[in-house]
Amino acid sequence: MNLVEQIKQPILLEMELFEEKFKDSMLSKVPLLNRITYYIVRRKGKQMRPMFVFLVAKMVSDGGFDERTYRGASVVELIHTATLVHDDVVDDSNRRRGFFSVNALWKNKIAVLVGDFLLSKGLLLSIDNEDFDLLKLISIAVREMSEGELLQIEKARKLDITEDVYFDIIRQKTATLIAACCGIGAASVGANKDTVRQMRKFGEYIGIAFQIKDDLFDYYDGQIGKPTGIDIKEKKMTLPLIYTLNTCSSKEKSWLINSIKKHNRDKKRVKEVITFVKKSGGIEYTISKMNDYKKKAVTILENYPESAYKNSLLTMIDYVVARKV
Repeated sequence: MNLVEQIKQPILLEMELFEEKFKDSMLSKVPLLNRITYYIVRRKGKQMRPMFVFLVAKMVSDGGFDERTYRGASVVELIHTATLVHDDVVDDSNRRRGFFSVNALWKNKIAVLVGDFLLSKGLLLSIDNEDFDLLKLISIAVREMSEGELLQIEKARKLDITEDVYFDIIRQKTATLIAACCGIGAASVGANKDTVRQMRKFGEYIGIAFQIKDDLFDYYDGQIGKPTGIDIKEKKMTLPLIYTLNTCSSKEKSWLINSIKKHNRDKKRVKEVITFVKKSGGIEYTISKMNDYKKKAVTILENYPESAYKNSLLTMIDYVVARKV
């Protein structure tokens, strides 16, 4: 049994039931829309987000939850899926999880409209059931995700990202959605404000560790042991690079910035940048930061009694920092 299956174990029935409810939440009177949403459902990923919602809900409520938690998970997935469909248009990307993206098959105009439809479905699911607290949590996440993306674009132009700004970007871009999942899981079972706040923090720490791990993949390709350098090609400032820029000499710094600004498509130069970052201790520093956030997440869980759900969340933390993809 792999780690993801192990994490799912205590909520297997809930996850099966959720798939049906999620499909229903996408239904429309327009056949074209149903065809596209059916395609989206069929190519689902690991479904980490609903897993966070269910595991947190069960952990803080001693194992029980009702329709409100299923709705919370559906809202998260609807809105997350909407942002992915829009992202593929923005990035001009033709693939998503090994499948063709919606824009590749149906063109940009339809993809944008499908994203809008999913967004409105998520909002209405909450409003129709008066889940205003859950709606607030997911709306904060969407606002922060947009701000994080725009902040990254703005900073990438100048390549002047400090470590603080980097953490701001990844907290908003990636961690805020996982924070919303954990907050929604707690709020959906009537947890008090303090618990909801704590669970949001827990999700934020995991999300930051997750993104740092993603940044490390740019320096080691898990499958074949060769560097990829995709972030460097896209002029994305990640933690190994930021650390190196802050610790190297001014001459080396000029060479690094020049490499990223003007030679980011030159494979040989990108390889040289990767080698330099590795020699400068950028990887070790980044791993230590990732482990700091892992520890912070584990510390929050120590406040909760032992349960299968808590164990799954602890395994989830391990999975986030140990995963190969």
